[in-house]
Amino acid sequence: MIQLFEFERFLSAVKQITPYFGITIHIVITAVIFGSLLGLFVATLRINKIPVIHQILSVYISFMRGTPMIIQMMLIYYGLPLLLEGMFGIDINSWEKLVFVEITFVINEGAFLGEIFRSAILAVPYEQTEAGYSVGLNRFQTFTRIVLPQAARIALPPYGVDIIGVFKNTSIAFMIGVVDIVGRAQSIKSSTGHGLEAYLFLAIVYVVISMVLKYAFNQLDRKLAYGRR
Repeated sequence: MIQLFEFERFLSAVKQITPYFGITIHIVITAVIFGSLLGLFVATLRINKIPVIHQILSVYISFMRGTPMIIQMMLIYYGLPLLLEGMFGIDINSWEKLVFVEITFVINEGAFLGEIFRSAILAVPYEQTEAGYSVGLNRFQTFTRIVLPQAARIALPPYGVDIIGVFKNTSIAFMIGVVDIVGRAQSIKSSTGHGLEAYLFLAIVYVVISMVLKYAFNQLDRKLAYGRR
């Protein structure tokens, strides 16, 4: 009789899945770095309320926040090559599937982080901006030296939650054939008929990493509390 769970199979799954952990981390790092830059750019444009651009960004944010990421990934994976080839004659069908996953995550993060950053910037009292002007700083200097550091402190808690969410959302990458830790677990299940051990290991990984990230951001938040209780 085949046992439902075997420790030997669990160890085998750990050895087979671990080498693919780097791909998952690569997706997260790419999404966080470029998503943060895009989010800051979107937040700045939204705050300035530039005609037409403001409306376009509103639609973009509503779409990205209102649709599942897996749908967004499918649209980018199947639609972006058709769009670029039809409009500009650019063929990107040879691109690695991982690139389409990263594009999806960056665009998605740009929308979510854009709203987080916008809310944080608007939460900084305007008197802080006036104080910067009063000492001779220009608009850019006031924003980068006075407003942005305070906004970053305000945005830190939701930013940390968002990054944890990004890590967990990487589990959808295997849907278009990217072999990350979830994709490798799926292949183990398909080849051996035993998936419990592999998915149990993934559950442990996701829980541990999420707890580590949560602890790290909580500690950072405490250090930046500046005497607040």
